[in-house]
Amino acid sequence: MPELPEVETIRLGLNQVTTGQEIQGGEVLLSRTIAHPISPKDFLAQLKTVTISDWHRRGKYLLAKLTKSDTDQAGWLGVHLRMTGQLLWLSQDQPQPKHTRVRLFFPNNQELRFIDQRTFGRMWWIPPSHLPETIITGLKQLGPEPFSQEFSTDYLVSKLHHRQRAIKTALLDQSLVAGIGNIYADEALFLSGIRPETLCKDLGLEQIEKLSIAVIQVLEKAIESGGTTFSDFINVQGVNGNYKGIAWVYGRTGEPCRICSTPIQRTKLVGRSAHFCPNCQR
Repeated sequence: MPELPEVETIRLGLNQVTTGQEIQGGEVLLSRTIAHPISPKDFLAQLKTVTISDWHRRGKYLLAKLTKSDTDQAGWLGVHLRMTGQLLWLSQDQPQPKHTRVRLFFPNNQELRFIDQRTFGRMWWIPPSHLPETIITGLKQLGPEPFSQEFSTDYLVSKLHHRQRAIKTALLDQSLVAGIGNIYADEALFLSGIRPETLCKDLGLEQIEKLSIAVIQVLEKAIESGGTTFSDFINVQGVNGNYKGIAWVYGRTGEPCRICSTPIQRTKLVGRSAHFCPNCQR
């Protein structure tokens, strides 16, 4: 599943190609991709002739602010890629893969194509009279953004204190911090020198401070690298992310640690993989 850096990479790309562009129509090829309104026909009708003002990101959700006649608000377009979703900016003449779920048409024969092999991805139209979280209820469950002022050492201390839970599992909890997934939880724990199975209650103040800094450091580097491509992720131009080549531990089982040359190990925590260096992480 794309994590914060991948979704942020897509957001940046969408702002480059769709900002100020009018949606001229579209096609829904898989009805259940549309989460709101229930009718795909109504979904397309509400989007036709509206302009994308700009794209925002909240956790792993993408939200496009919509306008009509330059000033009138026209609601929001919401997208969640889930496991295998892709948003591609293409010419309408390009061949259509069998996993294409939604097409949105723009001027100059361009389109925004939503491709989703596993079909878990969803799209929403949110009317201007509603806040996005009233329609996309998953937004209500999200914790602070890692780059926000709310996310700090003090915040993590207050949330992790006395919790009988592995720190890797805690970092995957979107109500703790929005947008972090398996890849960057492993990477942040490596940089902070913490084993993934360490219980939250056993972490000292210095460790939590290192972790809060490492989360930001890892995410910034991953965004700079255009995200990580391990299976399905590509940006809106169809280009792979480059973070995989510089990852500290994720996906490097058996390979030498980039710091001490100890082979990277992999374990399972609540059904999820966790990669770590047994020497650098204590």
